[in-house]
Amino acid sequence: MLVQQILKMKDTAGVFTVTPDRSVRDVAQVLAEKRIGGVVISSDGARPEGILSERDIVRTLAQRGPGCLDDQAQAMMTRDPICCGMDDTADQVLTRMTQGRFRHMPVVVDGNLVGIVTIGDVVKARLSQLSAERDALEGMIMGH
Repeated sequence: MLVQQILKMKDTAGVFTVTPDRSVRDVAQVLAEKRIGGVVISSDGARPEGILSERDIVRTLAQRGPGCLDDQAQAMMTRDPICCGMDDTADQVLTRMTQGRFRHMPVVVDGNLVGIVTIGDVVKARLSQLSAERDALEGMIMGH
């Protein structure tokens, strides 16, 4: 299954971004309101400069205390995130996420952000694909 197919399966289209100068407190509020685990950081809304996830915020909060919430997002974000393209496969994306130990991957076309896939999106798509393959095999065995 390709990333373009995964994006079509998602409930929401596009991707929400915040600017690097937003406070971490604001980003945490956005994450809570949108019920998402990470947000792409972008000055222009088109080119991904970083990602800031709930895990990043919690980790820094534990290390530095609540004062870090007043920092700008760019101070805490993971810079130059690993991205994928529309023609990457679910297995390629899962491999990169597993090796890099991250859960959110921007999707870019010609350097511009067109979406984001999460590990949950990819696992859901993969399970759907496996279920369809299983049903097809059962149909062949049963002679349908």
